Amino acid sequence: MIRSLAITTFFIAVSAFPISALAQNHSKKTAAKTAATYHYAQRAQAMQFADDLAERRGLDREWVRQAIGQARLLPQVPRLVLPPTRGTPKNWAAYRARFVEPTRIRAGLRFWQDNADALARAETQYGVPAEIIVGIIGVETLYGQHMGNLRVIDALATLAFDFPDAHPRAAERRAFFQRELEQFLTLMDRTGIDPHTPRGSYAGAMGLGQFMPSSWSRYAVDFDGDGRIDLWRSAQDAIGSVANYFVGHGWQSGMPTHYAVAFDAATLQLDALLAPDILPTFSVASMAAQGAHVQSEGAQHTGPLALVELQNGAEAPSYVAGTENFYAITRYNWSSYYAMAVIELGREIATARATPR
Repeated sequence: MIRSLAITTFFIAVSAFPISALAQNHSKKTAAKTAATYHYAQRAQAMQFADDLAERRGLDREWVRQAIGQARLLPQVPRLVLPPTRGTPKNWAAYRARFVEPTRIRAGLRFWQDNADALARAETQYGVPAEIIVGIIGVETLYGQHMGNLRVIDALATLAFDFPDAHPRAAERRAFFQRELEQFLTLMDRTGIDPHTPRGSYAGAMGLGQFMPSSWSRYAVDFDGDGRIDLWRSAQDAIGSVANYFVGHGWQSGMPTHYAVAFDAATLQLDALLAPDILPTFSVASMAAQGAHVQSEGAQHTGPLALVELQNGAEAPSYVAGTENFYAITRYNWSSYYAMAVIELGREIATARATPR
């Protein structure tokens, strides 16, 4: 039914185009089709990269050349990594509603119930609360329902060799994806997996927890004890790996992620407090001296804090004092909105789990 409707709509739309527009559209489609079938064996730069990678890593040169050479340009991917248009208002309430919603909460309850032992073991072993792990996997992939269906090597090659110059940090990001492509092929060689088989996101992230290849290499663990790491099909491996990732990024057992904060309008120095962004920089006392008072048990916090601002569109922003554990969550995704969505989704699921039904 959907396909028939789409075809009908297409022909109605086509009949409204003048001939010149149709010709231009045909040209664009031809170009897109050509781009979609473009293989990186045709790119001298990519083949030189393959040769250098093989030499650096001690990999079989022809295997690396074939792996990269058969990677395809994904023309839609460069557009997806561009930042939003300047001036686009952020809205925490709208962002939250995308993730902290009934479908995801129900799926999270099932995931927690099915993997309660592994979550409890990860919390004991790594000190990362089960609700944070559940929150991450829920935000990332809706508990495995949306792990991405692009070939990882295509996504990584596209961003390694065709990262958009329009991005303000194009050179830095291009280098990042070249390193990820190198890590991916090293991982495929070590595990004996065909590099053209794994599927993932448009950025090359894989599995239930959406690990980039470098994170897989550094932090993925065989948490189910079957002798191999499978972040696609083993929920236990994904759970242990997410927890290990957080420990590797400074997670401190028992520390809250954030505290409530109240402002003294007479002494508030908001610009100075927001200048470090989400990097914990201020003590409770130094925040108070600049007009931001950490509330309740947060007043006894001894580590550094960050003033986290969550914009609400046309409404007044929300603020919290983020700890080093809040910052650790942002190592997964550099966004205070993302971190708070993970925290609040996990909390809602934990509350629902504790509520008698």
